Amino acid sequence: MEFDRQALSQAIAFRRALHQAPELSGEEARTAETVAARLHGFAPDQLLTGLGGHGVACIFEGAEPGPSLLLRCELDALPIEEISDAPHRSRILGKGHLCGHDGHSAILTLVASALSQRRPARGRVILLFQPAEETGAGAAAVLADPAFAAIRPDMALSLHNLPGLPLGEASLREGPVNCASRGLRITLSGKTAHASMPQDGLSPMAAMTRLMPALAALGPGGALDESFRLVTITHARLGEPAFGIAPGTGEIWATLRTLRDEAMAALIEEAERLVISEADAAGLGHALAYEDIFTHCENHPAAVALLRSALDAEGIAHRPGEPMYPSEDFGRFASVSRSAMFFLGAGLDHPRLHNPDYDFPDDLIAIGARVFLRAVREALG
Repeated sequence: MEFDRQALSQAIAFRRALHQAPELSGEEARTAETVAARLHGFAPDQLLTGLGGHGVACIFEGAEPGPSLLLRCELDALPIEEISDAPHRSRILGKGHLCGHDGHSAILTLVASALSQRRPARGRVILLFQPAEETGAGAAAVLADPAFAAIRPDMALSLHNLPGLPLGEASLREGPVNCASRGLRITLSGKTAHASMPQDGLSPMAAMTRLMPALAALGPGGALDESFRLVTITHARLGEPAFGIAPGTGEIWATLRTLRDEAMAALIEEAERLVISEADAAGLGHALAYEDIFTHCENHPAAVALLRSALDAEGIAHRPGEPMYPSEDFGRFASVSRSAMFFLGAGLDHPRLHNPDYDFPDDLIAIGARVFLRAVREALG
């Protein structure tokens, strides 16, 4: 399956334009407007905006009734300064498309271009440009949006580029593909005092120094099997940055990670019990809050079969691969449809995701679009 040279050139230019103007999770208003304007030119049967915040859905209807197939990409960038000499490098200080969401969006615009020329024979194709993937909030917000009920799919597909895998080669497997994870924010509260009289206050210092290694010991990491648990201490703060105050408050941030959601529930229970025990023993108040919540991502056999068939038909080499340590909020779509994500190699020596020198390989735009469009043709004609 080949694409018109002009359409491909426009998709690459569109990707680079998005790359220059990155917006963070939940702030993708301008990106969404740019995407919607581009999609409007393909005359879709329906164009929805504002889904779950700044989400955009572009819908192409078939002539006959049939199932709905959703293809999903992401809109958001990262709060990381880009290091690059490329002409299309980020123009926004401290922000960059360093995960490839600009490239994923360009892939779906190329699919839209092809569908505008030939719609599916039956059913409908929903191209979803999802906000806030990096925080884990976007998919949940889209699914909770009342407008999503009208476009609820029978199957959902997605992709992510993957440095370390040969350029253009794919990885696809059934079962769990991305870990469940969530950020745990622990606040310990005592009483401040003058630094010359710490005995008049109640410092959380000793409790924090015990808690951090104890939390890490709950999740030592290791192989990605059913028993996998990883707790990473990502941030800690004790009191105020002043020499005259003995601290009365402290915070610990920890990321909890498991292969499946069921194991996450048990890890949360143990972590909370540990915090409460340490706080009570020290006479401290405590508060627990969760952020960046990702359910585990699991590929449905039927969706995997469709993607595998599309990869074979396009002559794209693929391997089963292994589950991945990072999380991905596409897993939430499994609650409403059969879903699967595949990974597309960005090159063995390509800079890794979230690195400041990462840039999406433009060669993947046509490859990703070919796989998606082949899946559409096989599923819907």
